[in-house]
Amino acid sequence: MFGFDPIHLAILGGGMLLSLAASGYVKYKFNRGREVPLGSGLTGADIARRILRHQGVDDVEVVEHQGFLSDHYDPTAKQLRLSPEVYGGQNAAAAGVAAHEVGHALQHAQGDITMWGRTILVYPAHFGSMLAPWIIIAGIVMGSAHQIAQGVHGLAYYLALGGVFLFGVATLCSVIIVFNEFNASKRARLALSEMGITRFGEEEDTVRGVLLAAGLTYLAAAVVSAVELIYWAMKAGLLGGRRED
Repeated sequence: MFGFDPIHLAILGGGMLLSLAASGYVKYKFNRGREVPLGSGLTGADIARRILRHQGVDDVEVVEHQGFLSDHYDPTAKQLRLSPEVYGGQNAAAAGVAAHEVGHALQHAQGDITMWGRTILVYPAHFGSMLAPWIIIAGIVMGSAHQIAQGVHGLAYYLALGGVFLFGVATLCSVIIVFNEFNASKRARLALSEMGITRFGEEEDTVRGVLLAAGLTYLAAAVVSAVELIYWAMKAGLLGGRRED
């Protein structure tokens, strides 16, 4: 039952390829965006601080953070941490990434529901995704599919159901993150355009491309998580999977 499973290997392999492709595309679009200088001459740090001031958010600190594309917003410390390429960059890629991270800070300040959901679920989802397969496997070994076929709700059934539920929490979190990321990107594009930081044409198009590429990495992760959830639910017999001897 738990030896060579071509279906699961295909899911894992496909997910890895999808993740690598999305990551490579982000790096490609970011490097292309670095070749498009901003007419305003502003750095990523300047842009982040300007948008925050414009939106009336004065309790978020913008700091430099080491690591390529390690940019993120820390809601606990209320810090906007930008990589050196973004912090001091004077190009469309830096503008897009900096504004995107500001978008997360604005979500936090304004109580955006996707930011709230992401913050609440991220840790349960992390542990759930690690533990769920083992709990489901325990249920399968104990005969969850057979119990379901017989209409019996014993320990094996509840183990499988609990494991699938935990994996479902992880999948739900990944879906919420997709909406959260695309919403932050939308906020970034609007701020850059309304404040005249990026010019219509190449600068705005480049920013849009960088932000879309970044969002695709989260979309890829959500798709893989959903496929794995379906796989485990079927394996356990919860979605019409058959019992395997």
